[in-house]
Amino acid sequence: MSGRLAEKVAVISGSSRGIGLAVAQAFSAEGALVVVNSRRREAAEEAARGLGDKAIGIAADVATEAGAAALIAGALEVHGRIDVLVNNAGMSMARDTLELTAQEWQSVLDLNLTSVFLCSQAAARAMKQAGGGAIVNTASIQGLTPFPRRLAYGTTKAGVVMMTQILAAEWAPEIRVNAVAPGYTRTEMVEDLRRQGKLDYDSITSRTPLRRLAEPDEMAPAYVYLASDDSRFVTGQTIAVDGGWTSFGAYAGF
Repeated sequence: MSGRLAEKVAVISGSSRGIGLAVAQAFSAEGALVVVNSRRREAAEEAARGLGDKAIGIAADVATEAGAAALIAGALEVHGRIDVLVNNAGMSMARDTLELTAQEWQSVLDLNLTSVFLCSQAAARAMKQAGGGAIVNTASIQGLTPFPRRLAYGTTKAGVVMMTQILAAEWAPEIRVNAVAPGYTRTEMVEDLRRQGKLDYDSITSRTPLRRLAEPDEMAPAYVYLASDDSRFVTGQTIAVDGGWTSFGAYAGF
């Protein structure tokens, strides 16, 4: 690796598995001081141990104001600053809209959208005092194109895209804010939907120009780019890493 994130303090919410863990691994390989997060202390600390002595794990539920504050405060207590925040914590929800409950809606909203606001606000206060930083949000292709039975998830991810643009304009020039919109990626969350019969891999791959799902580590380079000085003139953007999905037209009906 090139050391593009050497000695940068990077806080990554929801980073004990899946795309978040792949991003944490890539950041660590680029020299970052990574703060891993999970709601479960054991998961956060285990993932951190896998990254080496410079990584730490902090257990916090970033869907709550107290949890988001605890994650940022914990990182500041150890390192004294935050250079990069990756808002990756999230959950999926595949449900016919007529069956979607208010509690389910609120749970998705809290974790996928409110946590981005809470963590970004807390981190930005520290970043501004220190002279700047970079925030990278995890959006989704389901926030860029419509997917039936994904009302809660798609709405929150579309909100992440808009929040990214607003914060980029509001917090410039000290803080750059961008997002990555992953396509279908072979994570535990996606595998769980497949096991429930709510995803058909054959339909997905036939609809994707590159004809396959992504692996988590194929998402990580986009996050490294947006967190590094290579993207120092990039802000307010959402980069789709989707195998060509969003270039192939609207929802194909599966």
